[in-house]
Amino acid sequence: MKRIKQLSRQLINQIAAGEVIERPSSVVKELVENSIDAGATKIEIEISKDCLSIRVADNGTGIHPDDIELAFTKHATSKISSSEDLFDIHTMGFRGEALSSIISIAKVTCKTRTKDLETGTKVECEESNVKKSPLGCAIGTTMEIKDLFYNTPVRQKFLKSERTELAAISEIIQSIAIANPQISFTLIYEGKTPIKTSGSGDLLCVLTEIYSNSIATELKKINKSDEVSKLYTKGYCSTPEFTRSSKKSIYVFVNNRVVKCPVILKAIDTAYKNMLPAGKYPFVCINLEIPANDVDVNVHPTKKEVRYKNPNQIFNFIYSSILDALSTIPPKTQSNSDVLIPFGNYNNEQTQKSDDTSINDDAVYLDDITFNKISTKNENTLENSLNYTDISYDKEVKQIDFNLHITAEINEEIKIIGQYKNTYIIFEENEELKIVDQHIADERYIFENLQKELNKEIPSQLLLISDVISLEPQDVILIVENSEKLKRFGFQIEQISETEIVFKKIPQVIAHVKIKDILSDILENLHGDLNNLEEKMLVTMSCKAAVKAGTELNLWQMEDLIKKWKTTKLPYTCPHGRPIVHTFSEKEIAAFFHRNA
Repeated sequence: MKRIKQLSRQLINQIAAGEVIERPSSVVKELVENSIDAGATKIEIEISKDCLSIRVADNGTGIHPDDIELAFTKHATSKISSSEDLFDIHTMGFRGEALSSIISIAKVTCKTRTKDLETGTKVECEESNVKKSPLGCAIGTTMEIKDLFYNTPVRQKFLKSERTELAAISEIIQSIAIANPQISFTLIYEGKTPIKTSGSGDLLCVLTEIYSNSIATELKKINKSDEVSKLYTKGYCSTPEFTRSSKKSIYVFVNNRVVKCPVILKAIDTAYKNMLPAGKYPFVCINLEIPANDVDVNVHPTKKEVRYKNPNQIFNFIYSSILDALSTIPPKTQSNSDVLIPFGNYNNEQTQKSDDTSINDDAVYLDDITFNKISTKNENTLENSLNYTDISYDKEVKQIDFNLHITAEINEEIKIIGQYKNTYIIFEENEELKIVDQHIADERYIFENLQKELNKEIPSQLLLISDVISLEPQDVILIVENSEKLKRFGFQIEQISETEIVFKKIPQVIAHVKIKDILSDILENLHGDLNNLEEKMLVTMSCKAAVKAGTELNLWQMEDLIKKWKTTKLPYTCPHGRPIVHTFSEKEIAAFFHRNA
């Protein structure tokens, strides 16, 4: 073994730079965050074609000439001064590692000036050596990075293509711009500006500047507060009809800091779970404001990971924030109380370290006692006004004649037009033509009602006569082992022998369904993830209980179904994630017929 010796300062900085500076986008992130901490209202980022030369200019406070050399040394910062400050972080940077890491792997020129000085300062850094000279320049700071990784060719070799690196830089700028709508950001690449925001302070305006004007109509505002815990969420989330093919459009911020947070991501996934089809994801940008001493941002040099004192509380708060935003109930009628979702034995440290791409829908965060309890101060009485088991679809009542244009008014804004293919209900609302799938609209209403009844007791029906059903011994054992869980859903099943069972009670809502079909669904759910049993059972029961496609409905039955569906909190999709309604605007229809609407 070789003798132990002290590493050189340059080598130490290069090793440390590997933790902070992974790729060109890491440089951009660190420099832009420094500009934000300097109070900049305008930040311009210019990238060379190979992404190895970067220029970041801002109109912030600048760096005092007496501090400029110190700024490029390791662990030198103006943002904290004592160990107590680590638990009260209010800036993007605080570790004092970024600039010293950058100058160890790139050639850096810094031009800066403070408002109280008539001249500025120029600093040239190479191989961790710093040279200072006076210079005339505008107030603020301009950092020019050239030949990134010039002295670490191995790092440069493992960079991705120019397009990929530019995409990573764009994602960073997008995220930071969304987190800071009050700052104007401009990204320049080969004379073009792929990203440019106005710094208006209006988040929705920034989203339209980054994406398009059309996105504004697809978003719901997030705005929830808990004055006791001093938790606040602001942002926007998309309706279930507006989906993305990946999670790249989920932006998560904690105190305006861009982070990867499994707790918040899982809360968002859970909120949308019964509203989106498989493989589709929402558009969400959400900022959690939390007291600085309740969150630890000093977990990793990149500052992308955070830990909370109470992750359960954060999960519940984010979960309810999303559902409140998607709910059709006006905010003034909603409760400010948090949802109370038992979070099981949550291993905070283990989960915080996991990457967001490793999170899947089968991860166990909730126990099987409750899944979705949301209390409201003023519940709409229409939701409980009629039990669907009391409805009998009377086919003797005359079906709607489309030729007579018979309509029924639910209220002043909704007019039932009729039924198409005995599957879709067509109606007019607010000068728009809407078509609703009767089965999945009914399914959404029943699902939400069952969620409420589950907190009390789902009504069941006693079966005086029931067939004895033969099963495999292992299936009988499975049902017996989970009999107490099944009772919560209105089932009472008794074992007759090692291979036989009999149903004594079934939920009223599916009393019309064949026992064998019910049993098949029960076994399928029990063979799956038992931690999600409650959700799966409610989805299955809702689907079985809902009026089927192809069922003739009379005028009043259609009216009743639409009326009940309109009272649901999440009327966008069924619990399986299928869309419920499709809307045609008057403008669209007129354009098709070449009319001027």
